[in-house]
Amino acid sequence: RQRRGAAGRAVAKGPAAGSELAYPFPAHAAPGPLDALMAEPRAPGGPLKIFSGTSNQGLAREIAAHLGLELGGVTIKHFADGELYVQLQESIRGCDVFLVQPTSPPTNENLMELLIMIDACRRASARNITAVLPYYGYARADRKASGRESITAKLVANLITEAGADRVLALDLHSLQCVGYFDIPVDHVFGQPVLLDYLASKRIPSQDLVVVSPDVGGVARARAFAKKLNDAPLAIIDKRRQAHNQAEVMNVIGEVEGKICVMLDDMVDTAGTITKGGEVLHAFGAKAVIACTTHAVFSPPAIERLSSGVFQEVIVTNSIPIRPEQQFPELTVLSVANLLGETIWRVHNSSSINSISSLRS
Repeated sequence: RQRRGAAGRAVAKGPAAGSELAYPFPAHAAPGPLDALMAEPRAPGGPLKIFSGTSNQGLAREIAAHLGLELGGVTIKHFADGELYVQLQESIRGCDVFLVQPTSPPTNENLMELLIMIDACRRASARNITAVLPYYGYARADRKASGRESITAKLVANLITEAGADRVLALDLHSLQCVGYFDIPVDHVFGQPVLLDYLASKRIPSQDLVVVSPDVGGVARARAFAKKLNDAPLAIIDKRRQAHNQAEVMNVIGEVEGKICVMLDDMVDTAGTITKGGEVLHAFGAKAVIACTTHAVFSPPAIERLSSGVFQEVIVTNSIPIRPEQQFPELTVLSVANLLGETIWRVHNSSSINSISSLRS
């Protein structure tokens, strides 16, 4: 039934009391499979899915195991001309997807693989896509040191954003300014708590310990690390870099004689800086030198330098996979899977990650 409004328009009128609407099925039918599905509780961001590229599948499997999940199925292969092909092997419609892929060497190959995976997830109607970067390649190109240079850290951030990522989860970025290069939310967690737990288990007497920054740029990181390590004293190595991947050590600021020196850096590439620093510490009377780093890039000739006897122990994490030929007796590899897995779980549940993402100075 309809009535005419003030302007003469037809206005719909609801059914009269006691009347029945003509449904295509009985109004009081028994609940069916669809009703049961709609009644299931759902996470705010949709079901959680973990996928991995080919860069570090071992770490991705550990993360999934920590969360009580299996890695999602994905096919990644190369065409004859070198182009990449990615196809997800399961539905992710409405899911909260986390893609674990460090952009470690071969950097360009792994970065392109990540971008294609993000695009595949976007086209498969994922609700949210988070790029999990245990290692962020190109992070060292974070400013213009001279004219006509590219700020590649910003360029890569733009590529990840434009590919369709909704969020980034990064571990130990080379510089905190990289967070601002992304136009999407970034959850930045530090790998130092994993290193701290291991060093604490070694029970080194606090009076014998000193934390050393391999250069002036790492002082803030080393100071925060020393404070967490029973407020250990701090020393700084003064060096001058002559060219890329080359460093000349000049002096040591602080007391290291008779001490066990823990040298801390976010990454070790060719190991030139940290090895020359270790040699200078020995020259200044250090009892022993322990190298600690989150990202073991290990470009040649890093293995030869690190295993030359300068270091009592070299402690790294598995943010980048360690190949069999890169193993040596002094090397200790710690896992960051629990750290990243806990962060993923909190991000998925919209919980705070402050307690695990901050390393206060």
